Amino acid sequence: GNGKKIWDTKLTVPTAIVLGGENKGIRPHIRRELDELVHIPIQGAVNSLNVSATAAVALFEAVRQRENRRT
Repeated sequence: GNGKKIWDTKLTVPTAIVLGGENKGIRPHIRRELDELVHIPIQGAVNSLNVSATAAVALFEAVRQRENRRT
């Protein structure tokens, strides 16, 4: 995947999560505006996640990081 792994990214700060389509990804003019690219590592027979599954994983990771920061 492109960029670093999502769990190696600091999501405890205000964050906008931009998701690309499965076939086309993020449009180049949008991609140029992003601070960084991250990916969700996938193992096994799965090639990619659909956008709703990707959003769920990304939001879960942001919440996990923010909850861990409070303790």
